[in-house]
Amino acid sequence: MRLGVFALSAQFPGQGHAEALRRTVRSAEAAEAAGLDAVWLAEHHFMPYGVCPSAVTLAALLLGRTRRITVGTAVSVLPTAHPVALGEQAALLHLTGGGRFTLGVGRGGPWQDLEVFGGGLTAYEEGFPEALDLLLRWLREPRVGADGPRYRFREVPVVPRPDPFGAPDGPPVLVACTSHTGVRLAARRALPMLLGMHCDDGVKAELAALWRTTALAAGHSPERVSSVAACHVAAGVVQIADRDDEARHTLGKSMPGWLRQGLAAHVPVDGRRRPMRDAEAYTELLCSLHPVGSPALCARRLTATAERTGIRRFALLAEGSGDLAETEACVARLGADVLPLLA
Repeated sequence: MRLGVFALSAQFPGQGHAEALRRTVRSAEAAEAAGLDAVWLAEHHFMPYGVCPSAVTLAALLLGRTRRITVGTAVSVLPTAHPVALGEQAALLHLTGGGRFTLGVGRGGPWQDLEVFGGGLTAYEEGFPEALDLLLRWLREPRVGADGPRYRFREVPVVPRPDPFGAPDGPPVLVACTSHTGVRLAARRALPMLLGMHCDDGVKAELAALWRTTALAAGHSPERVSSVAACHVAAGVVQIADRDDEARHTLGKSMPGWLRQGLAAHVPVDGRRRPMRDAEAYTELLCSLHPVGSPALCARRLTATAERTGIRRFALLAEGSGDLAETEACVARLGADVLPLLA
């Protein structure tokens, strides 16, 4: 089982942007020291839910601050980025980071980012497959041109080519999947999934089964399907304490305030109405689904998820307390107290 830290760069009430970003940097350094596998970086615009606007930029910094762990984006939002520019950045990080970079991409949401960056609702509602395929071609071919609905340009050489380090297709790519449509899209391209922290094990198992069935129907060999499926990643929340109720209490004090202000800052680009999650209820749901409690309980929950879903890679949000020292301690205990129970 491979455990990583999921860093949202969350701005908790009363905190500044620099404090949130510093906690992410320290989480990555703590994850490497704890013997964890990876750090995954989120990307958001114009909101305290997460104050990192460019996951690839922050990934570059963390690749320079670490020596062993994988650094991945979870995710870079394609409708607000040009696929070629993102492909160039991914190739650069793959080459200069010694093959330790993973590019996670997603569709994002119908937020005001689309207006600011010029993609519009069409890029969100219809353009993701075109953008993803262009990105994949850029990472796999020596020359690329485009003649699609959104992207059209003459063939140009791919520079730099991201082919060393035993990865002929460049850096690993995974896709955030929040719907059956997204799962099928990833499966047809034999790309692993990143599943969100709101999914319980039953939903994860259903999506993993749909992915496998679709990938096989698309003509990928059983060996290829099994190999890629081993790279699925499940996001979650982690908080470790000597007692289960102590861990839940820590998150119950801090997460609702952050969720309340963060979720409210998601502004739809077209003024559509959207339901708001109850922050306290959502916090309780996350605590019930994920490794929040004693080391033994955390290990049991991770093992149960792996056994039911087949997913053995985890990106775990350790900053739910909002406190830097508590976050570092949580990451350290994840490596020292939980990881050995999973061996």
